[in-house]
Amino acid sequence: MSERIIFPVSPNESNGRAHPQRRRGAEQGHGALPPKVLLRPAEMRESVKIGNCGSPIETEAGWLVITHGVGPMRTYCIGAALLDLHDPTKVVGRLREPLLAPEGAGREGYVPNVVYGCGSLVHGRELILPYAMSDRASAIVSVSLDEPLAALRA
Repeated sequence: MSERIIFPVSPNESNGRAHPQRRRGAEQGHGALPPKVLLRPAEMRESVKIGNCGSPIETEAGWLVITHGVGPMRTYCIGAALLDLHDPTKVVGRLREPLLAPEGAGREGYVPNVVYGCGSLVHGRELILPYAMSDRASAIVSVSLDEPLAALRA
């Protein structure tokens, strides 16, 4: 069975606005609404499983969710999805191509063919994405936030 990302939507302390929170199965917080599955594997690179890489990031375009997917030959890639800013139960878009995929020397290590997100943040108009490579090294990449947001809204 494939792993799923489930976001029950419940008000938090910021002006009563709903925000997505990561939950699995019956692990619901006190007073939380029942979970709603938002993302299931859609691309070959996430055909074995999909999960999120940290908390969603609020942007003017919506909630940016950095994901990891496991595809054939246990290859891990990093992707992204965009949820509606005012109703995070609505998926606005998903990247068709990965943000990061294992390549070159980054494919070799204790667990080969893996890039795995270690959280992310937005600084100005840059998406800062720390990631691990094949359990051998860690790196940080920075990309213009406008690029993935444009692809997610297309």
